[in-house]
Amino acid sequence: MEKSLQQIVEIGEALSHPVRLKLLYLLAERERYVYELAKDLDLSRQVVNLHLKRLEKAGFVESDLRLEDDDMRAKKFYRLKEFEVSLSMKDIRKLFE
Repeated sequence: MEKSLQQIVEIGEALSHPVRLKLLYLLAERERYVYELAKDLDLSRQVVNLHLKRLEKAGFVESDLRLEDDDMRAKKFYRLKEFEVSLSMKDIRKLFE
């Protein structure tokens, strides 16, 4: 699949931070609620949300809101999407020719 320059930049930015790579690792185990991720990473939920939004925009993760039976609050759960990242010189040439 041919990618646009913007898509390549979004993928590169999404993978360029250690926290985002750790999030991908954690989500590969199972889907998680943002609070769990924040606790596991010892970061605030706001910071984790910013990183997750970047990963979601690049197409690495997806999310959905759910009402939990025990407390009836909406919680946002994230899960990893299937992906493979590859970039060749041929891909880059196509962008600029």
